[in-house]
Amino acid sequence: MSLSTSIQGVLPHGGKSSLSTGAIVGIVMAAFAAAAVLSSFITIIILKRHSRHSSSKKRSAKRISMKIAGVKDFTFEELSHCTNDFSDSTLIGQGGYGKVYKGVLADGTIVAIKRAQQGSLQGSKEFFTEIELLSRLHHRNLVSLLGYCDEEDEQVLVYEFMPNGNLHDHLSVRAKEPPNFPMRLRIALGSSCGILYLHTEADPPIYHRDVKASNILLDSKFVAKVADFGLSRLAPLPETEGSAPGHVSTVVKGTPGYLDPEYFLTHKLTDKSDVYSLGVVFLELLTGMQPISHGRNIVREVLAANQSGMIFSVVDNRMGSYPAECVERFASLALRCCQDETDSRPSMVEVVRELEAIWQMTPGTENIASSESSAMMGSSSISNTTGTPTVSSGSRMVSSGDHYISSMEVSGSNLLSGVVPSINPR
Repeated sequence: MSLSTSIQGVLPHGGKSSLSTGAIVGIVMAAFAAAAVLSSFITIIILKRHSRHSSSKKRSAKRISMKIAGVKDFTFEELSHCTNDFSDSTLIGQGGYGKVYKGVLADGTIVAIKRAQQGSLQGSKEFFTEIELLSRLHHRNLVSLLGYCDEEDEQVLVYEFMPNGNLHDHLSVRAKEPPNFPMRLRIALGSSCGILYLHTEADPPIYHRDVKASNILLDSKFVAKVADFGLSRLAPLPETEGSAPGHVSTVVKGTPGYLDPEYFLTHKLTDKSDVYSLGVVFLELLTGMQPISHGRNIVREVLAANQSGMIFSVVDNRMGSYPAECVERFASLALRCCQDETDSRPSMVEVVRELEAIWQMTPGTENIASSESSAMMGSSSISNTTGTPTVSSGSRMVSSGDHYISSMEVSGSNLLSGVVPSINPR
C-alpha cells in the first residue's frame, strides 16, 4: 500500500474539507521552519544576555578601578535617563569633542553632560588621567567637573550647568540685552582670573590652548567661568637644574581668529598663547564683533583705528555710555595682549592687575567691588576711591561729566561701516 493510499484512508473524503498530499507536506515543512526560527531566536536572546552580563562585569570592574575623590562615577544608564535618552530636546551645544546635553540628576541638580563622539574617545588610561587632573581644579572662574562615565564605547563628562550660556551669544547681533561696559569689564576680569589660576596655581600648570568667547560661560549671576579644557596641555615642568623650557612643542590646535600667530608658525605653545587668545576676547567685548568677519581681522581693524586716533569708532554702540579713559585703557591692554611677538605681550598677572585698576576707576562698580573682585582674586581687594554714584550692573551707565562718551553718538562704531580703513587679514 502506498503512502498516498494510507493518507486517503485516514482523511475524510469529499469536497473542500479534504486536504491534498501537497498541503500536508507544506504544513509539515512550515512547522519545521517555525521551529528552526524559534530556536534561533531563543539562541540570540541567550547570547545577548550573556554578553550583557559579561559587559556589566567588565564595566563594574573598570568603575571600581577609577574611583576619584570629589567626582561622582555615573553609569551610562543614569545619564541616559536624566537626558531622556540623550534626546535632541535636551541638546544645548555641540563641538569637535561631541555633544553637550542639559540633564537633571536624581537629586534635582541641573548639569551639563558632555558626551564624546566616537572619533574623540580616548584610551581608558588617558581618560582617567584627564579626569584626575580636572578633579583637582577648583576656582570661582572655572567650570567645575562634577562627574564622569567610562563604559565600553561611551565617555561622558558631567559639569555644573551655566544658565546664562556663553559670552559669544551675549555679544552676537541677536542678543536681546547686550551687556554694558561694567558687565563686560567684569567678565574680562573673571575670565582672566580663571586663566591665571590655570597658569600659576594648578598643579601641574595648564595652558588652555582654546580660549574664546564661546568657552567663557556665565552662571546665574553672570560670573564668568572658563570652560572646555579638551584641548588643554600641561605646562612644561622644571628640569632637574630648576629651569623650564618655557613652551610645549605640539601640533597646532585651536580656533581660527584666536590663534597666537607665533604658536601657529613655531608650534611652540606658551602661557602667552593664552594671553593672545584672551586679548582677542577683550577686543570682542570692546567692539561686539567676531574675530574674523567678512575677511577682516579684528586685531588689525582695532589696531588701525587706535593708530589713527579713532578708537571710539570701533566701540560697540550697544554698550550705552561709558567712561572714555577706562575704555581707552581696556583697548590698549587688549592690543598689547595681541602683539605678534610673544615677549611683547603682558603676563597673565599683569593682565589681571591692569583690569583691576580699570575696574577700580570705572563708575558703577563700587557696589560689587568688595565682593566680586576679592572673591575673584583671593587676597586682593578693590575699594572704591572715585566717589562716583552707584549703578547696578544690569543697568545702563548715565553720562554725568565730560569724561563719559556715549557710543551711540560716535559715528562708525561698526567695524563693517567702512569708516576704519580695511586691513588685510593676517
